[in-house]
Parts: sequence; C-alpha cells; structure tokens
Amino acid sequence: MSMQPIKRGLAALALLGMALPAFAQTTVSDAWVRASVPHQQATGAFMTLTASSDSKLVSVASPVAKTVQVHEMTMNGDVMGMREVKAVELPAGKAVTLDPNGFHVMLMGLKQQVKEGEQVPLTLTIEDAKGTQETLQVQAPVRALNAEAGGGHDHMHMNH
Repeated sequence: MSMQPIKRGLAALALLGMALPAFAQTTVSDAWVRASVPHQQATGAFMTLTASSDSKLVSVASPVAKTVQVHEMTMNGDVMGMREVKAVELPAGKAVTLDPNGFHVMLMGLKQQVKEGEQVPLTLTIEDAKGTQETLQVQAPVRALNAEAGGGHDHMHMNH
C-alpha cells in the first residue's frame, strides 16, 4: 500500500487549516478598561475592532464580571440613554471604535475592584457573514478613572 494518497490528503488538510483564519480575521487595537473604585459594581471596556470581512461582534465575556454586555450610548435631546445591543456590525476593512460615547462593553457585577495598571482578560466572539465564529482573547490594560477614549487621539470618524 502506497503512502502517497495519505500524504496528499494530509497536505490538503494542512493547507485548508492554514486558509481558514483568512476568512474571518479581526484585529483589536487600543483596548482598555476604566478603573473602578472599591465596591463599584460596573465599569466599561473600550477598543477598536477591524474585521477583514463583513462581520459582527456578538458577545464579550470576562472572568472579572458576572455579566458582560455590549451597550450603545444614545442622546435624545439632552437625555443620555444606554441600551444593550445584540451585535455591533463590523464592515470589512473599516475600524469600528467602541468608546464611552457610542458602542462599548459593560462589565457588570464586578467580582473585585479593577485597578489602574492591571490587565483585564476579555474574550470577544466575532461572527462573519457566513455564520462562522472566531474567538479573540484580549488583555486590556486598566486606565485611570478619568481616562479619555483614545488616549487623546482625534475622533473625526465618529458619527453623532
């Protein structure tokens, strides 16, 4: 019995395995979590997501909180509102910023205070247009309570 067909099959499987990540690849940059004070029950996580194909952020999890939700901050006149969203659309190649003034991640039911200088582990689940999911592990540094989104970067791309 020849080993050639088996080798060819394994090579094909290896090539297929290498090609899969290219279908739905999302990068995360500028991830951070706002520090909390003792006994504070919730805080926010912020980042910029860029997907290589049309995708959406469908969930976030973290061991530091009992509940993690994606929220959208809205303004109705001079009244601020916040509501949970089921997903955040990530158009192919377009950077989508999660910041305090729009979409953001809420870490609720904090298990302990998150302090400046610590790292908060976040698990993001991204789903592409075909329904394929990828999971991203992010270590988000904790910034001071008064930290601003983007660390002073210009936010000309935001829609208000």
